[in-house]
Amino acid sequence: MSDPTPRSQELRIPSLARVEGETALHLRIHDGTVIEARLKIYEPPRFFEAFLRGRAHTEPPDLTSRICGICPVAYQMSACRAVEDACGVVVDGQVAALRRLLYCGEWIESQTLHIHMLHAPDFLGEDDVIGLSRSHLEHVKRGLRLKQIGNAVVELLGGRAVHPVNVRLGGFHRAPTRAELRPLEERLRTALDDAWDTVRWVAGFEFPDAECDADLLALAETGTYAVESGVPTVLPYDDTLPPYTFPLREFTDHVAEEQVSHSTALHSRLDGRRHLTGSLARWAVSGHLLSPLALEAAREAGLGDPPSRPGAGPGEACRNPYRSILVRAVEVLYAVEEALRIIAEYERPAQAYVEVPARAGTGHGATEAPRGLLYHRYAFDGGGRVTDARIVPPTAQNQGAIEEDLRRLVQAGLDRGEGSETELTRLCERAVRNHDPCISCSAHFLELDIERTH
Repeated sequence: MSDPTPRSQELRIPSLARVEGETALHLRIHDGTVIEARLKIYEPPRFFEAFLRGRAHTEPPDLTSRICGICPVAYQMSACRAVEDACGVVVDGQVAALRRLLYCGEWIESQTLHIHMLHAPDFLGEDDVIGLSRSHLEHVKRGLRLKQIGNAVVELLGGRAVHPVNVRLGGFHRAPTRAELRPLEERLRTALDDAWDTVRWVAGFEFPDAECDADLLALAETGTYAVESGVPTVLPYDDTLPPYTFPLREFTDHVAEEQVSHSTALHSRLDGRRHLTGSLARWAVSGHLLSPLALEAAREAGLGDPPSRPGAGPGEACRNPYRSILVRAVEVLYAVEEALRIIAEYERPAQAYVEVPARAGTGHGATEAPRGLLYHRYAFDGGGRVTDARIVPPTAQNQGAIEEDLRRLVQAGLDRGEGSETELTRLCERAVRNHDPCISCSAHFLELDIERTH
């Protein structure tokens, strides 16, 4: 006879290794069934939206870059696009190309950091990159080389590798000469070989079967893989629903945020459903627009062909979070190749920026941060002062999908008899790292708290 007395078990781990930021996880298990999984982000709220109010229209790019030291370019570019939209300014030509080159540098360094230092140890039985350096030293060295070239791109164009200071509304304070870009070109050619080797390396990992049952949301740009601009595009998980797009100005009409009691980060729903943004979403929405070389790498990695357009054959979306590392590796290769293309076609502009005069209005901007779609909205008064600010980071959007992934994964582990605290902790940490969350970006791991009753 089973014990009718309710029992509870609590497991606490001070922090989750190999993610950015701090959070906790609370699991409720009743009669062997996972009732609830909650990511309890407890970092203090950042208040960026509040202290942007009253600032001049020129300030959001520099201020918001401080939200994240890993992807400051994403915050700068999204802020620039939103302010420029409000002021009726379009940046194009070589200045726009330099922005894309800068963003490629951030993709290279950020995705490489995740692949080699944070995620790969999970697949190779190591606790961290220190252990990985003992068993796979050459792979770690390759990751460091790739990260260094990504940092070098950001440093040359941005003035420094973290929180760039050369970015301004309308472009840059100073544009580089062709001669200054030439050393980058030489290093990027070497990096292309390293990126190929990375794809082949991660293709050899063993990937558990899993599926994320969430809608996929990413930007789509005509004729190119979306990085620094695009139109929000949705590939629903329910295949009876067709893919659809919506204007960026309607973003918050579709992506609704709400405060939850267990987290300092807001949770988001896309038209009332869970959604996921990031590499898997980009592959599903725009993978067919990758370069031939990147598509060849994707096939070699076992990803096959992406949909010819969102929701259409002959390829298909990848919804296995464990395989997200494959898409990230392909994106690194693409970013290196794209950086080389931009440098080869570069001609120094006569002026490094377009003037962006202040005016009253509301502007919207979004780019594809390494972790997914990042949205900014700013309203300005007639003097160009910020009267309202809204920032929706990718990790905050992904939390609902991550929690459901955790619930299903732990349930599968329990069904397999993996019910010890050590086993469940390992499962949960690995599942969270699949999504490479940036906790500090989303705060407005892992302490694991398991409550069992029966």
